[in-house]
Amino acid sequence: MKAKGWLMVMAACVGIWLIQNGSKPLTPPVPSAAEAFASGQHTDAAAPPLPPSAPVRLRIPRIAVDAPVTRLGLDRDNSLEVPPAGNANLAGWYKDGTTPGARGTAVVAGHVDNSRGPAVFYKLGTLKKGNRVEVLREDGRTAVFTVDAVEVYENDAFPDRKVYGDRGRAELRVITCGGRFDPRTGYRGNVVAYAHLVGVRGPSAA
Repeated sequence: MKAKGWLMVMAACVGIWLIQNGSKPLTPPVPSAAEAFASGQHTDAAAPPLPPSAPVRLRIPRIAVDAPVTRLGLDRDNSLEVPPAGNANLAGWYKDGTTPGARGTAVVAGHVDNSRGPAVFYKLGTLKKGNRVEVLREDGRTAVFTVDAVEVYENDAFPDRKVYGDRGRAELRVITCGGRFDPRTGYRGNVVAYAHLVGVRGPSAA
């Protein structure tokens, strides 16, 4: 990890599909100003954190995401790895960090597109405050999160501490490439959905 706990932005935000197809008419949606923290918090109500357990599946009903989860590490430059580009419907969890639902900030990342078209998080920028994110875990429990904000950042202004910092409760970040697109170098930033734990379903959830 970088700087005692801060990851860098995602690697490989190339946007091959957009380069092949002329980029501008096909760029993925970006979050509106109404979904940023500056426009107000969604809710402070939170569920108690769970014991650690690795994620196996991620669901975001609002954008029709239902994807298996693989494990990610860091590249040589300390940027977060991304899932294999050939599988469009695959999310990745940072395996050396917090598990979703445990105390701390868990990080899940995925592609916005691949060479064949939109990928798992293409519509991440359309999420709204209050939308739900569900993470199925190895212990059989489903950690249910509510979206607090969705923001987009340029790579050279990525707020590491804000995105990855521990806020004393169970939180989740869902990250994909986004922002401005350069046909020569790819995406210039990242879209980040912030969420926190509000409920649990499954064994011993009561």
